[in-house]
Amino acid sequence: MAIQDRAIRTRRTIVAAAAKVFEENGYQAATIMQILKEAGVTKGALYFHFKSKEDLARGVLAEQGQTAELPARQIKAQQLVDLVMLHAHRLQTDPLVRASVRLTLNSLEQDLDRSGPFQEFGEICRSILTAAKEQGELLPHVDVAEASDVVVGSFGGMQAMSEALTGYQDLNLRAQSLVRYLLPSIVVPSVLAALVYDADRGSRVHEEMTAPQSEP
Repeated sequence: MAIQDRAIRTRRTIVAAAAKVFEENGYQAATIMQILKEAGVTKGALYFHFKSKEDLARGVLAEQGQTAELPARQIKAQQLVDLVMLHAHRLQTDPLVRASVRLTLNSLEQDLDRSGPFQEFGEICRSILTAAKEQGELLPHVDVAEASDVVVGSFGGMQAMSEALTGYQDLNLRAQSLVRYLLPSIVVPSVLAALVYDADRGSRVHEEMTAPQSEP
């Protein structure tokens, strides 16, 4: 078990180092030697976990997908709000997630498959919206697949705008604006009135997810 735990810690250290180097230098300019130096591990340890720089980038990209285990909500539209606000919070506070987003949105990284985070975020949105529709929370005209694409695309634009203008400092406010203007077009008024999307919603959801679990 100790060996397995050590391997997990080493892998996380390498991914964090790769994220820092990718964020500072860009994927194309980053080198394995820079990542090794940042991680403080041997070349053998790195290649035990990752076969190439592209494989490392995939490990960093996967960090965007760590929002799947959201707390369950009776109102599924609230779960959609929580997803958006939580991701905004993580972009503001987690360098790994920021590096992943940079890789995803940088059109210059043409030799890297950047579709995964978009697809995974879209799948989570579709799952939540499907449950919301089954519970009668969505307006009759709403197409789940289209609505999901709008949420993902709109948030992608908001985060790019926030990164360019303030380095993500105002992203929680921009995410709040997104849900405030977008949700009335897809959610029935009675459900809409019950939703909570304060600017600090993402941080509170994150605290809920990371709080120690009490013994039964």
